[in-house]
Amino acid sequence: MLPTSNAFQSAHNQTSNNKEIAVRPMPIVLCFILTLPGCSTSSQPELKPLLDAVGQRLDLAYSVAVHKWDNDLPVEAPAREQEVLQRVQIAAHDYGLPAERATAFFADQIEANKIIQYGLIERWTALGQRPSGQARNLATELRPRLDTLQSTLLFELSNLERKPLNDCPRQLANALAQHASDPLRHTALLRATAQLCVKR
Repeated sequence: MLPTSNAFQSAHNQTSNNKEIAVRPMPIVLCFILTLPGCSTSSQPELKPLLDAVGQRLDLAYSVAVHKWDNDLPVEAPAREQEVLQRVQIAAHDYGLPAERATAFFADQIEANKIIQYGLIERWTALGQRPSGQARNLATELRPRLDTLQSTLLFELSNLERKPLNDCPRQLANALAQHASDPLRHTALLRATAQLCVKR
């Protein structure tokens, strides 16, 4: 005996509901497996502003390396590094940061920047040349941009200090894992954030 129209509709609705239930979790599964654009992890909202600023500072390492390559200058610049750290130590109070915390964080940024510079110059040395492109002026363009980022980094670090993360090391590792496809940048980011989760 064929089912009545009501019974057929009920069975159809039940099948549709089952399909809907089966399909709904897929975006979550895809986000977990693929880290698709638009899929955020729990670590991103709190860490993103600071890591964005760290990344912007690292982006400048390429242009700094070009300048040093073109002018046969060493990567190490101790006088400039000391100048940066002294300014950070003075400015830390304005952002409610302990001077020791701020200078340790910036020392890590300097070392991370040098990791990229060394890595790039090593590549160019092996090739016998750097990639073509206009060099940016270190004194009039790059260092002023680095100085501007100093304020941004101190501001975002102070925000993070006021609202400490739960399970900071795990959240930071999850955030940095997104850059694992670029080993040089990933290594530099690890160095730049080496003391970010250190309790003081």
